[in-house]
Amino acid sequence: MEETQIIKRAQQGDQEAFTLLVRSYQSKVIGLAVNLVHNREAADDLAQEIFLKVYLALPKFKFKSEFGTWLYQIAINHIRDYLRKYRKEKEDVRLDDVPELRSAEKDIALKLSEQQEEEQRKELIRKKLEELPEKYRLILSLRDIQGLSYEEVGKILKISSGTVDSRLHRARRLLKRKLAPYLAPGGGLK
Repeated sequence: MEETQIIKRAQQGDQEAFTLLVRSYQSKVIGLAVNLVHNREAADDLAQEIFLKVYLALPKFKFKSEFGTWLYQIAINHIRDYLRKYRKEKEDVRLDDVPELRSAEKDIALKLSEQQEEEQRKELIRKKLEELPEKYRLILSLRDIQGLSYEEVGKILKISSGTVDSRLHRARRLLKRKLAPYLAPGGGLK
């Protein structure tokens, strides 16, 4: 069944159709939220709130844009509201994902060391991303982390593809500058 048919069925109150839409977009919405709030638990809660908003607004969807674009706009606005409201609390309550346990047969010391280094790299990148202005964090998240096309990013943010390209270039350059002191000569993190 095509997405358009699923959307129309969901607009008519078909719960199964709406569930299909949620399943189709859930990981993308959670991924976007995780990339912007850096907290998996908060991202899960935000995703639930976003899908509730989508459900309530679904009758107003008029197919003037792609459904994914419309949903991302709702998601971004909701996440922005959350960040404005909980900025201080977000910084105080930041929780990292709990690493999965390693099997006893493996060299535990080596695995823990590798895991610790990887977490340090991720945390460094998260910190440096957080230092970027919101418009650059958002564009890096949508394009480089979510993998959306320039056109999709432009539609979501209501900017031209050229603006997407220039902001993305500036965002990557700014992030690279912030990470430069931590980069090894080959380009990877030290």
